[in-house]
Amino acid sequence: MGKRKERLQNPEPFVPISDGTDSVRSSKARSKAPKQHQKEANMIESNISSKIMKEALIQMKEVQEEEDTQNNTNSSFFNGIEEPPKVEEDDDDIDGFAGFSETQSQFGGYEEEINEEDERIMEAFLSKGQAQQKSLADLVVEKIKQKDASVVSEIRPEPKMDASIIEIYKGVGDHLSKYTVGKIPKAFKHIPSMQRWEEVLYITEPEKWSANAMFQATRIFASNFGVKKAEQFYKLVLLPRVREDIRKNKRLHFALYQSLKKALYKPAAFFKGILFPLCESCTCTLREAVVIGSIIEKVSIPPLHSSVALLKLSGMEYCGTTSYFIKLLVEKKYALPYRVVDALVAHFMRFLYETRIMPVIWHQSLLAFVQSLSVKQTATGVKVQGKQEWLVTITNECYCFQSQVILKCPKFRTIAPVTPNIMNYSGDDYCHINLDKPILKQPVTFKYAWDKATSMTPFSALISC
Repeated sequence: MGKRKERLQNPEPFVPISDGTDSVRSSKARSKAPKQHQKEANMIESNISSKIMKEALIQMKEVQEEEDTQNNTNSSFFNGIEEPPKVEEDDDDIDGFAGFSETQSQFGGYEEEINEEDERIMEAFLSKGQAQQKSLADLVVEKIKQKDASVVSEIRPEPKMDASIIEIYKGVGDHLSKYTVGKIPKAFKHIPSMQRWEEVLYITEPEKWSANAMFQATRIFASNFGVKKAEQFYKLVLLPRVREDIRKNKRLHFALYQSLKKALYKPAAFFKGILFPLCESCTCTLREAVVIGSIIEKVSIPPLHSSVALLKLSGMEYCGTTSYFIKLLVEKKYALPYRVVDALVAHFMRFLYETRIMPVIWHQSLLAFVQSLSVKQTATGVKVQGKQEWLVTITNECYCFQSQVILKCPKFRTIAPVTPNIMNYSGDDYCHINLDKPILKQPVTFKYAWDKATSMTPFSALISC
């Protein structure tokens, strides 16, 4: 038998873990990793892309707001007042708008607050020769005519833009003039991010938009504009439309009413774009004041914005309805700074020698102001003007006033009968009306007249807490 060949064996078939050398490897073949071929990159989904674009627009807005804040040195009233936290309008909510029901087509729940006699008295304080309020079209046309003298004769000239852009936004305007429910064109949603947004908006002819389209536009612009741009939109587009609708229909469309509520999402822009221009025009009617005032009454407003609004209103030229807005803001019962209290006292002192009959709302605003004053405050005396024939109406709302109203009436005689439990005489010069106890169930009217035979001294009243 031949010699058997011995099999060679490796005494150390495996490399010890502690050995770091690469000289010995396992003889077994390892499975090769598959070749890595370059794969085609996946496309970003549309919803992710829209979120990225939205974030980019938000950042652009923040930069624009910072620039506007630095450049806007003249508007000092609302500088330093913190805005409420922003709640962005979702595109799905805007596109899913289902309209308003026919039963909500018009807001007219304020008819009982409007009295014909009050309207007649307030007309005496309105400016008759005031110029018409400017709209967006007036502003843009004026700018176009300043730049190009050749378009002076044209009634509605077009801004110098690309023809395709003008055509697109004219189509958007036609759609908005017939809009009731459904989606808003995407081109319209891009307007807030445009530098020449006023001219683009002018092309869509906002005065022809439907009421529902105005509501949708207010939602978009209030959410995406800064304070300065939102103020411009409210002043040039929303306010003229609201006043025109009230003037024509004697009431306000419900969609436009909801637009005003959305506008209050930015309080500073609302006051500077709607309330202040309305009062400064000196043409604000009682009906307009009641409609817009109902929104101020229902919606919560930050205390600082409310105080600044009172400060501004108290220094304006009086037009009757100013008292209504002062009353609503005072009745929110915010703590007022001393500067605002002093401004309101000066406001009422201006009427010390007023010869015109003051409307009831003026007296109500004075009562609301006096009721709002704290007992601890000093300098609470407010002198108000009296007339040869002064009408004081004490209603149930006065009974909650836990104080004493002192009317200082030099040499007067009483025309209307007076209830002894309500009014007691203390000497010849003073009478005390105690409102601590709700004695009467019905309003009582007291009427005073001058005793012309004894005195022609102006009648003055001192109201103190």
